[in-house]
Amino acid sequence: MGIFYLIVGLASFLLGVWVELLGFLDPYAFPWFMIAVAVVANAYGLAYGLLLSTLAAFFLYRIPGFDAVALALLLLSALLAHQLGKSLRKAYRRARNLARAQHLLAEALEALPQAEDREALLRSLPERLAALGVGGHVGVWVPHDGGFRPLASQPPMDLDWIPGTGVVGRAFRERSPVHIPDVRQEPGYIPDPTLPTLAELALPLLERGEAVAVLNLERPRPFLPEEVEGLTRFAQAVSLQLSRLADLWERQILTELSERMARAQTLEEAAREALALLVASLGLESGTLWEARGARMEALAHHGVEEPSLLRVLEEGLAFGVGLAWRVYETGSPLFTARYAEEGQGVPALKALGWRTLAALPVPSPGAPRSRRVLVLGQREARPWRKAEVDLLLSACRTLGLGLERLTEKDRHEAVNRLFLDLLEMPLEALYPEILEVAVRKVPGAEAGSLLVLEEGAYRFRAAVGYDLEGLKAIAFSPEGMLLWYGRSREEALKGEPRILSATERPIAEISHRTAPPEVIDRAGRATEIRANLCLPVPYKGEVLAYLNLDNLHDPKAFGEDSLAAARFFAAPLATLLHESRTRKLLEEAALTDPLTGLPNRRAFERAFLEELKRAERYGYPLSLAVMDLRGFKPVNDRLGHAAGDLALIKVAEALSQQRRSGDCIFRWGGDEFAALFPQTPKEGAIRAAFRYAEAIGKLCFDGLCLGVNIGLATFPEDGKTLDALLSAADTRMYQAKARGVSVLVGS
Repeated sequence: MGIFYLIVGLASFLLGVWVELLGFLDPYAFPWFMIAVAVVANAYGLAYGLLLSTLAAFFLYRIPGFDAVALALLLLSALLAHQLGKSLRKAYRRARNLARAQHLLAEALEALPQAEDREALLRSLPERLAALGVGGHVGVWVPHDGGFRPLASQPPMDLDWIPGTGVVGRAFRERSPVHIPDVRQEPGYIPDPTLPTLAELALPLLERGEAVAVLNLERPRPFLPEEVEGLTRFAQAVSLQLSRLADLWERQILTELSERMARAQTLEEAAREALALLVASLGLESGTLWEARGARMEALAHHGVEEPSLLRVLEEGLAFGVGLAWRVYETGSPLFTARYAEEGQGVPALKALGWRTLAALPVPSPGAPRSRRVLVLGQREARPWRKAEVDLLLSACRTLGLGLERLTEKDRHEAVNRLFLDLLEMPLEALYPEILEVAVRKVPGAEAGSLLVLEEGAYRFRAAVGYDLEGLKAIAFSPEGMLLWYGRSREEALKGEPRILSATERPIAEISHRTAPPEVIDRAGRATEIRANLCLPVPYKGEVLAYLNLDNLHDPKAFGEDSLAAARFFAAPLATLLHESRTRKLLEEAALTDPLTGLPNRRAFERAFLEELKRAERYGYPLSLAVMDLRGFKPVNDRLGHAAGDLALIKVAEALSQQRRSGDCIFRWGGDEFAALFPQTPKEGAIRAAFRYAEAIGKLCFDGLCLGVNIGLATFPEDGKTLDALLSAADTRMYQAKARGVSVLVGS
């Protein structure tokens, strides 16, 4: 137990021998032998006490008076001293073992902070413990493919994978040490033939409370309780260091991510920088940042993608509902998997390439009912997702979301500024669709839309994305009808307050049918397909000049507060554009209007004729044309003067306007010639209208001089399919009517 007891025992024994050799009597030698036996038995146990008793008897048997009683006293002293010293020896051995374990722990802990990262720390453990004389085999096992693989071992071993059913797996699952004193009695023990083993100690290594590895020790001799206690504390210290390294790792990455977000100038640049950092930090293959834009997920940026099939997916985007990114978009919950092939919503191209590990996380969008963007990272090889990695990605998504929101706001401002610049350079007709297309791209949740502009007291479609604009142009809405669609008061509309309509709350198609013909609005406007609508009134000086409609055809929850805020960006450029449009339109109308009669002039006729002809070609509608030449006008003008001639032309214009049907258009062709367009009217209908026109003009007389008219008709497509062909046919028939002396020539 100690050198002191050994010296005392040996000194007493030698003193007894010396006294015996000097020839002293028994009472003087015997006590010293008893002291020596008692001291040795007390300090080192009964066996050593009995051995020393035998030696003492050898020296004492020659002394007169030494008998069996004296021998019994020696043996009794050994036994009593042994019993008295048993607890002392046990405490001494425990103290010695604890001291050794503490020494081992202190030396190991001193080296732990030197590791730069978690893998370096884990790899160093076997070598460190082997150098400290733990003995046997020391290995660090990490989870892999349903079992465990050795990350590092000392000495090296032949096993490269073990199932999760053994001692290592048990310690990993239970997150507590597992000590097997005799592996021969352990059914779950997985032997290595090259390593003679009696005892096994498996110690889980935790990172933020999660088991990430197992420190496993095997040796041919038992582990003392003090060794188990010391090594358990060592594993706890390693776990604390792993958690500290995880915290440091996360802080470093988030700091770098924040710096990259601050330096980025565009959304695409920020996304690329974030992906490059996260893919490298997590040791993954590739990543993509998806953005939900209506019916598709579009790749805002990607990193590490090289396979042609995956590049095609990135180029085309993800159709609605295809891919785990859509699941995350709908649920708002992150998803981590190492069994991608078993996921029912996976991308076929990824499954075909054998991808197994994937993480998809929502990137927060302030004010949005759903996260507009989804971060996806992964690799082919299966790997478990550690809690530290999950925590890092969740924090990274929050940081990424804030950075992207700043750049999104900047992007919207730049888009609106470009619209104002375009207003100075582009034709107005080209700006309507451009503003709408920018709004559809920049307002979260939008995938289609339309723009209705107030013209002559009614709202008409002037631009559309995702709809049939030509078909929609046939519809006009009253201010009351638009307020019914808007669903709020006129006062709110004049404030430019946008509103959101969801198919889960109100039947959108039913509301549309109350304001427009169902056969038109369902076919051209796809009203029955709209799942969510955002309507933005555009007011200016006490009047709502337009309504901007943005739609989603797939998701009833597509629009949120972020959509409303983004839509408001477009109110100012639209109001400016529409005000400018009105000013230009007044000037344009002056150029397209005959100043004497107030009818549209020949230039207006040619423009309207081309528009109606295109519509007729597209939808197979008939279109009729009438060319009219007055009879008797020259005598009125020559005899009664130009003032009477002007009055005659004005009266002709009034008579034609009174007979005009809804949808027909009357023009002053020039001089004493007029023209009319009859959209969606076959020749029979045009003939009836022409006779009414002729009858009305025939009733006009001035000081006994009466007027008449010769009318030539042509109809698309039987009389021609081009503007020139139809004009030529109508003009020819007009001259034929004049030659034959009839008002309307029915046939050639």
